[in-house]
Amino acid sequence: MNKPFETLPAAERQIVYVREVLVSDLPDALREEIGDAETVFSIHRPDGARVALVKDRALAFTLARQNDLAPVNVH
Repeated sequence: MNKPFETLPAAERQIVYVREVLVSDLPDALREEIGDAETVFSIHRPDGARVALVKDRALAFTLARQNDLAPVNVH
């Protein structure tokens, strides 16, 4: 069936994007706080603003879900 929609239903939870980040690509102040890790995971809003950095992917998804957000992996 090809029925157009006036509006899409609202999402139950806001989507956030999770991606792996090289620590070497982060600002100096953050690199100092992170220590010896080579990578961390970043959680971003749809507009691209970073809202959190965490040590692993599982923690990023857990943190997002605990805050009623819907995490999506970015490649």
